[in-house]
Amino acid sequence: MQTKPFTFIATLFFLVVSVSVFSQKTATLNSLLDKNSEFIFPQTPDKISKALNVKTVFYEDANEEKYAKWPMKTGLELYCSLGKDNIVNEMFFTTSDNKPLVIEGLPFGLILNKSTLQDSKTKFSKYNAKAQKLGADSEFPGGSKLVFKKGKHYTTLLFDSKNLLKSLSLTTALIDPAAN
Repeated sequence: MQTKPFTFIATLFFLVVSVSVFSQKTATLNSLLDKNSEFIFPQTPDKISKALNVKTVFYEDANEEKYAKWPMKTGLELYCSLGKDNIVNEMFFTTSDNKPLVIEGLPFGLILNKSTLQDSKTKFSKYNAKAQKLGADSEFPGGSKLVFKKGKHYTTLLFDSKNLLKSLSLTTALIDPAAN
């Protein structure tokens, strides 16, 4: 039996396209994570920039508080407030404009747009993780928030209405929901 060349070429083309469209991207955070896949604090913007091979973007908010961010080619964006002497003691991980990119290699082995609320509840139950529904006025209406404390840092995971991880934050204090 002979396969028609057009069918073979079309199949090959769609296979290549589907692999590139649905492939996961890796965050390349390895040198910023410890052996337990936890983000190492404190950090400096220079060290983070070097590890990510991305130039640090410094900016200030309306209250003249200093921040830094690292927008990566993978679509992942890291950002943080800067402490005394530009020391980094907290970090936020999200995708640019909440794009539905699947990005692995995050702290705790989490994967944006793939890790689920239920899996995360199970994974972090030993840290007494607390889940809470997000309101209609939140960034992810109908989604959920999972919060737990490990060591000196609070971890907040935000999930959309489909229970997929959209955002991860590591902070030294819980952030007031009324804050910007």
